[in-house]
Amino acid sequence: MKVLVTGGAGYIGSHVVRQLAHAGHDIVIFDNLSTGYRWAVTAGELVVGDLADEAALDSLFSEHRFDAVLHFAAHIVVPESVANPLKYYSNNTRNTLNLLKAVERYQVPYMVFSSTAAVYGMPEETILTENLPLAPINPYGASKMMSERMMMDLAAASDLRYVILRYFNVAGANPDGLLGQATPEATHLIKVACECVTGQRDGMSVFGTDYETRDGTCIRDYIHVEDLAKAHVMALDYMARGGDSQVLNCGYGRGFTVREVIDVVKAESGCDFPVTEVGRRAGDPAALMADNDRIKRVLGWAPDYDDLNTIVRNALAWEKIWQAKKPGNRFNV
Repeated sequence: MKVLVTGGAGYIGSHVVRQLAHAGHDIVIFDNLSTGYRWAVTAGELVVGDLADEAALDSLFSEHRFDAVLHFAAHIVVPESVANPLKYYSNNTRNTLNLLKAVERYQVPYMVFSSTAAVYGMPEETILTENLPLAPINPYGASKMMSERMMMDLAAASDLRYVILRYFNVAGANPDGLLGQATPEATHLIKVACECVTGQRDGMSVFGTDYETRDGTCIRDYIHVEDLAKAHVMALDYMARGGDSQVLNCGYGRGFTVREVIDVVKAESGCDFPVTEVGRRAGDPAALMADNDRIKRVLGWAPDYDDLNTIVRNALAWEKIWQAKKPGNRFNV
């Protein structure tokens, strides 16, 4: 198929582009390179542009006549969304609206949307199903929830079919060292811990040690980025075979505490680093894990990298590669 990937030069999008190419799809990447990189585009045609530019979108869609759109372009930092909510509603919600207008105008039949477990908010449950009510507690989660709703409403009024994938905690890197997370000032736990190993940080903080969990720290469901990328390719194939619209959790259905993750990073790296225990952050549930029965049943998805040590090992290897390429070379653009 002819596939448009918005945000395809970013962390997750770039992994998906690579797998789409291996599956034989014809790919166009549309990215403003605000957090993505030219070097991360390993296949397809890169078009530099912004989803806020409706004229550019119209030109893009009229030229290529896409069979499907995979939409990754978004801001994703929760604390920043609280401090600057309109930035998130502009980029995540309004720009999704702009994209949906083009999808409707050019009658694109399939769409895969990059969503998040943040749409669930602070549920009482620790294993989350897709049927839970949505109650986001920050603008990031709310902006994604609004985008989901717009997509669902458009599909109800047209022939569009969609798969919405709600990510849990994405981590790791391409096992061959080709791609990984290069986002500046990242806030993800495994990325932060790996930056401590490579000396980019003097140490890190653990936010809250008094949760009702096995060691007092938060439990999260970590999914390898390659397994997540595979879910996107399978979602596209599923719709092409006639599958109905779906909302699917993306996680392994089990979790690790913050302390457990840090211990694995230290063990895999052979490096100790300072860890400071501080108070809880507002809005952090004690435990969040995905009920992944639906994605397994609907797509036939099965993970290949469901192992925390493997996730950390790949992330560490990438972090060392990435740091060796900086600063001031062709990769740092």
